[in-house]
Amino acid sequence: MFDVLIAGGDVYDGSGAGPVPADVGVRGDRVAAVGRGLPSEAAAVVDAAGKAVCPGFINILSQSHLTILHDPRSLGELTQGVTTEVFGEGTSMGPLSPRLKAELEHISRYLDVEVSWTRLSEYLRHVERRGASQNIASFIGAGTLRAGVVGYSDRPATPAELDRMRQIAAEEMADGALGIASALVYPPGSYAGTGELASLCEVAADYDGCYASHVRGEGEQLHEALGEFLRIVRGAGLRGEVFHLKAMGRQNWHLMDGAISLLEQARSDGLPVTADVYPYTASSSGLTRIIPDRYHEGGAAALYDRLGAPEVRAAIRAELSASARWGDVTEAENVLILRVTAEENRKWQGRTLAEVAAARGTGPVETAMDLIASDRSRIQAAFFSMSEENLRAALRRPWVGICSDSASMAPEGAFLRAPVHPRAYGSFARVLGRYTRDEKVLPLADAIRRMSGLPAATLGLSGRGVLREGAYADIVVFDPATVADRATFSDPHQLSAGVSEVLVNGKVTVSGGAFTGELAGRALAGPGARR
Repeated sequence: MFDVLIAGGDVYDGSGAGPVPADVGVRGDRVAAVGRGLPSEAAAVVDAAGKAVCPGFINILSQSHLTILHDPRSLGELTQGVTTEVFGEGTSMGPLSPRLKAELEHISRYLDVEVSWTRLSEYLRHVERRGASQNIASFIGAGTLRAGVVGYSDRPATPAELDRMRQIAAEEMADGALGIASALVYPPGSYAGTGELASLCEVAADYDGCYASHVRGEGEQLHEALGEFLRIVRGAGLRGEVFHLKAMGRQNWHLMDGAISLLEQARSDGLPVTADVYPYTASSSGLTRIIPDRYHEGGAAALYDRLGAPEVRAAIRAELSASARWGDVTEAENVLILRVTAEENRKWQGRTLAEVAAARGTGPVETAMDLIASDRSRIQAAFFSMSEENLRAALRRPWVGICSDSASMAPEGAFLRAPVHPRAYGSFARVLGRYTRDEKVLPLADAIRRMSGLPAATLGLSGRGVLREGAYADIVVFDPATVADRATFSDPHQLSAGVSEVLVNGKVTVSGGAFTGELAGRALAGPGARR
């Protein structure tokens, strides 16, 4: 009767409701039945006794857009129960100008990725054709639109340029993009004004899209940045998502309560805004982020060239020394170097900026500039800058979902060339294990909803994020008693534990905790896509 029968589990439907003892029958790519005592005839039977059965998890902010082409298994997240990955934080895999395509090929060379697409919709279809273990979907990156049309100049878009960006956005929305996403701390996206972003969001609203944002400031400007976000969402009339809500820097931790209040007041006023977090107190970004925006004008290569000019270095050195900050932290020992590009710099991977500075005999500011200039890359780093209390406060809010903000990978091959933030392997399992089971910050049914039903509603993904008859059969079976993250900063390349089965579009993709070889993922379209 069924292709797959999941028998005897505790079923959570993704709505936040408590578990119901039931079987789940799957036929084709859909859930055919949910109930007790379903007929046992099935091509495959999963014994879920003592386990939770729930909708597949949706990673609303993933950075796996390139790694999924290198390794379509996506084991780091698949083995946590993530069945859908969402891309596009400020930059997206299209639309690509010739310059953007060349830059993308350069930064992805260590993964042997060939950039054969131009449009975002073409990229999504390309991934689907090649095969992927998970579903994929994407926002249009506002920074990518700006870089392709305006370039890397710190100036307002002209009316003609804005019209061109709006036209491209409309085409991509019609082809399945989820909405517009910005990352307003990174040039050239940071060069966009509120009016430009609002205008792009009006286009997304025409297609029932969403606006998601890494807001313009997560430190002392957090409240002002959230105010800008809320004005854009309110003015354009669309759903809004705050990417990785946080207050960075010890001196700014007290701002988190006010940030939560701002968003809760907006929700009380009827504004459809939500947020997400990754369950760690360290962020991860490029070390280049510490360099003020104006020195990035012209693009990454221009920044690296400027660092070779003594007078420019002196100006940057003076600014950074005066602020006494590296990103949003005040201690160089709280900046951990993760991934570099140049072979000569690999010896610094896994060491703090303070340790590198001491070994080189230079100050932290000089060391950071030297590393960036010699590596000619953004240099991925972790910044230990957030409060555990603030993270828990966010996790207690029913409108806050979960993301990884990282690339999914596997503990093998090219991925082992550098350490990574453990969120790449553990974000979802960490919520289910540490924060739900062990510390009871949130109940299990609601934790599941935050990873399934909540992001599906925010993104407008029909038939996903729920476990009920007729829904797509993206399903996770896990043991609430053993689910746990294993990855740490000192030993990050470790898969999580406790997830035994994962179905993606009805295909058993993980069985007994091991990948089966099925690449059943699909490119998902937003609600405004052409039918």
